[in-house]
Amino acid sequence: MYLTSIFTDPERIDRLISIAKSSLLPLLEGAISYTIPLTLIAFVIGLSLAILTALARISSVKILQVIARIYVSAIRGTPLLVQLFIIFYGLPTIGVIIDPFPSAVIGFSLNVGAYASEIIRAAILSIPKGQWEAGYSMGMSYQQLLKRIILPQASRVSIPPLSNTFISLVKDTSLASMILVTEMFRRAQEIAATNYEFLLLYSMAALIYWVICFVLSILQGFMEKRLNRYVS
Repeated sequence: MYLTSIFTDPERIDRLISIAKSSLLPLLEGAISYTIPLTLIAFVIGLSLAILTALARISSVKILQVIARIYVSAIRGTPLLVQLFIIFYGLPTIGVIIDPFPSAVIGFSLNVGAYASEIIRAAILSIPKGQWEAGYSMGMSYQQLLKRIILPQASRVSIPPLSNTFISLVKDTSLASMILVTEMFRRAQEIAATNYEFLLLYSMAALIYWVICFVLSILQGFMEKRLNRYVS
């Protein structure tokens, strides 16, 4: 019924085309100004946090293991949207006020850190124990062994799942619209609220997300092929 009304009404077609043309630039600006930077910043911070958390999980210091376990369990056991709401809407009730964009960075970074830490931990544990023993027999310290032998190999193993995490993060940034970050989906909501063409605007936003993720998936495949050249 909806599509029939569109194709039988030339004026409506012209209106939709006009709205699409005028909306494309604001949506792209939202993606370039907020969606992509938010993704990159949160992933870099989250990855750094993930490495520290993974090392804490496999360390022999019990208190570090406990703290890391609690952090991972709390983040993985609660919805990302709830975490964002706690940071942006909940913390002000105790006097901690954080602007929308930093709140989103904190929320997404903590989320990425928890999930990526399990990927990195599994990658580290996949390295044969014989390589640890060989490194220690050569007189390497724990830090030297991690830096020179373990982490380089673990990074190759963890790149495919971490790439998937990065692509998922691109899509998850749409949740930042719920805490007033004017990223791409928020722009689509604002524009749709003025012309009531929600299907058109949301479809355009979805298409842009898909294009970004499609390009990233191509890059991911290229990286995996490059890495597999060194695997017998």
